[in-house]
Amino acid sequence: MYRIGYPFWRILSRLGLPLKVRVNVLRDDEAGVFVATSDDLPGLVCEASTFPELIREIDGTIDDLLAELIQDGSSRRAVADLNLRNA
Repeated sequence: MYRIGYPFWRILSRLGLPLKVRVNVLRDDEAGVFVATSDDLPGLVCEASTFPELIREIDGTIDDLLAELIQDGSSRRAVADLNLRNA
């Protein structure tokens, strides 16, 4: 797997190499939600009240963002590498 954000990731994606995106997750106890962001994939910001719900949100958002960034008519999938932190 090749990490989104590394040099030439778009080219390698078009060649069929599987992608990985690092996602930072923190729990906002005050708001009662999990929040996910990624330095690798600009625009990836999700929040949900449960962790399983957050994972579903992340998967859908990654798919949408990759479709915008790659724009070659094919659907690309990336595996989220989740890093959980306490706020």
